[in-house]
Amino acid sequence: MTFWKIKDFSIKSRLRKNANSCFGTGFTLIELLIVIAILAVLATAVILVLNPAELIKQSRDANRISDLAALNSALALYLADVTSPSLGVCSATVARCTANNSGASPFTTRATCSVATSTAVSGTGWVDVDLTDISNGSPLAREPIDPVNNDTYYYAYACVNTGSSPNYIYELDTNMESVKFSSNGGSDVESKDGGDKNASSTAWFETGNAPALNL
Repeated sequence: MTFWKIKDFSIKSRLRKNANSCFGTGFTLIELLIVIAILAVLATAVILVLNPAELIKQSRDANRISDLAALNSALALYLADVTSPSLGVCSATVARCTANNSGASPFTTRATCSVATSTAVSGTGWVDVDLTDISNGSPLAREPIDPVNNDTYYYAYACVNTGSSPNYIYELDTNMESVKFSSNGGSDVESKDGGDKNASSTAWFETGNAPALNL
């Protein structure tokens, strides 16, 4: 009986010793607070360096550039393929825009916007060209809309059907949101697009077939 008591005591003593050893090598409260503070500083530094808000804006701008490139290609194909094309209702004073309740237009010669949000490719979209007239059908399933689409960031379209040289010209405009793609940014597309709206305060990204992109 004494043997088992001694053995039992020895096991309990060893367990207590091991437990004390484990707790003895753990983090103190102060050490944990220091680690948390360091992690917080590192997280703040990462946020400042990466600037998630700017990255999101850059992503939206990349979509804008891609969207207008797709529309530009579709319109170019339409003009090359269709025998008697029409670029829509081409007003000399009013542009078609996907948003902009203020009514102002980004174009030089079209002072105001007529807001249209339809994405149809059959002639009733905000770019009112019937892309289904193309021999192999419309290359677009729908017309794109700006990722934000408000009074500041939207897509705009202006055109001329006849009566000028050359006939059937158009321009597509949009406003860049990020520092990177805006005028004077690292990947500036607004002042280097060959258009006429290049001043940093009023610059827009312009594409199309209009000479000097000056509609």
